[in-house]
Amino acid sequence: MSLPANTVTPAQLSHSTKPPPLSLPSSPTQPVLPIKPRSKDLSVSQRDLHKPIEPVIKWTSSIARLCRSGRLAEAAVQFSQMRLAGLEPNHITFITLLSGCADFPSESLKFGASIHGYARKLGLDTSHVMVGTAILDMYAKCGLVGFARVVFDELMVKNSVTWNTMIDGYMRNGKVENAVEVFDEMPERDRISWTSLIGGFVKRGHSEKALEWFREMQVSGVEPDYVTVIAVLAACADLGTVGLGLWMNRFVINEEFKDNIKISNSLIDMYSRCGCIEFARQVFEKMPIRTLVSWNSMIVGFAVNGLAEEALEFFNLMQKEGFKPDGVSFTGALTACSHAGLVDEGLLFFENMKRVHGIRHRIEHYGCIVDLYSRAGRLEDALNVIENMPMKPNEVVLGSLLAACRTHGDITLAERLMKYLFELDPGGDSNYVLLANVYAAVGRWDGANKVRKRMKARGIQKTPGFSSIEIDCNIHEFVAGDHSHVEAECIYSMLELLSFELKASGFVSENILRESYEED
Repeated sequence: MSLPANTVTPAQLSHSTKPPPLSLPSSPTQPVLPIKPRSKDLSVSQRDLHKPIEPVIKWTSSIARLCRSGRLAEAAVQFSQMRLAGLEPNHITFITLLSGCADFPSESLKFGASIHGYARKLGLDTSHVMVGTAILDMYAKCGLVGFARVVFDELMVKNSVTWNTMIDGYMRNGKVENAVEVFDEMPERDRISWTSLIGGFVKRGHSEKALEWFREMQVSGVEPDYVTVIAVLAACADLGTVGLGLWMNRFVINEEFKDNIKISNSLIDMYSRCGCIEFARQVFEKMPIRTLVSWNSMIVGFAVNGLAEEALEFFNLMQKEGFKPDGVSFTGALTACSHAGLVDEGLLFFENMKRVHGIRHRIEHYGCIVDLYSRAGRLEDALNVIENMPMKPNEVVLGSLLAACRTHGDITLAERLMKYLFELDPGGDSNYVLLANVYAAVGRWDGANKVRKRMKARGIQKTPGFSSIEIDCNIHEFVAGDHSHVEAECIYSMLELLSFELKASGFVSENILRESYEED
């Protein structure tokens, strides 16, 4: 939560004398002359207009320009020159410097701490709420949320911005419980407070909690703003709760921010990730103004939903509309080629990224090429890409090829891949499960059992998979043999009834060894 770089301006008072009331002319021919201001009034006004700007304001404005562009070293030099000139910084100078440090935390902690020390010397860190809030925001964004809390506790006066900044700081650093505690202690909560909490849960991967708090926000009577809506839509996309997403869409239509581009982009992303690509297309077509994000959301949405032709069509149409593709655009195009089996087209896109558009290849683009080769059955080509990547492959890239090894029954290549996976995450259960599934796919149960024994010997347990279903905008999750649900008795009774109906219809389940192994 960034603070404004400049919140006050020097007061410039203008004195004027109230003119006497106008009177109607005594006859139609009597002119009404305009009343001129007194010479004294005119001279005062001119003096105010040409009043020289105070030196501190000049220095602060110059420092602010440097901070906004990330040139903190130059800003620090100017601050030193300002002090050498015998000028004391005011609270706006401190806020400007601290906000610049917060915006670029990787390179500014020492400088920010020195600014805090100077503010401490003047007593501004505890007596001035805006300076104190800027200090705690700087520490929170630099990852020192403990220091931020000390500043928060020592502030003599706190406003809503201070409380919200502390909540955001805890959420930013993964201290969810502390953020909730501060939220509960707030004397008065506004929509920013709720949004900081909801958005924080979404960013930390707790989308269910985010939706729970959104319901609490509604019960409390606080109206959400467009930032809240974007956070809730992101949670819906993560969980696949298309029912709540539809409700949010309807809610947005009746609000003043219904034409907000960011909300429309979030709706497109939500519908695409929930599998409702036609709803996403409707939102896109109704947008009066579109951005590159709008086009990218549609391209990626089409690609991940298996509509490769539409994705490539939008990729070309976007450029005709004057938008230059970026890395996300090419990720969508490469994904579309992968799903459609267009190997040559995908390789051409990959080559043109750097040669034509000057876009550097990232790991997701190499992952797309590995997936492209893997789906086409060209496993050695995919491995060659992995071995010649300029960066280390991640689990997604390796998992794509390993899954292809299972499909094609290539155990030799799978065993070669495992050295990369074990180096990447020696204790990860997914690595062992993937290799065991490759053995099981070709009937090598001795190899699968060997992997299982190795897992037990190293104390590695398989993370159970779960299924989920959305009912009345709520997500219900289940694992095999789960009895924790409040409606477990009714659920199992219904399963028994369905099982009886299937048997009565002549259905016999296939109980093959591989299924029993995979469910273990």
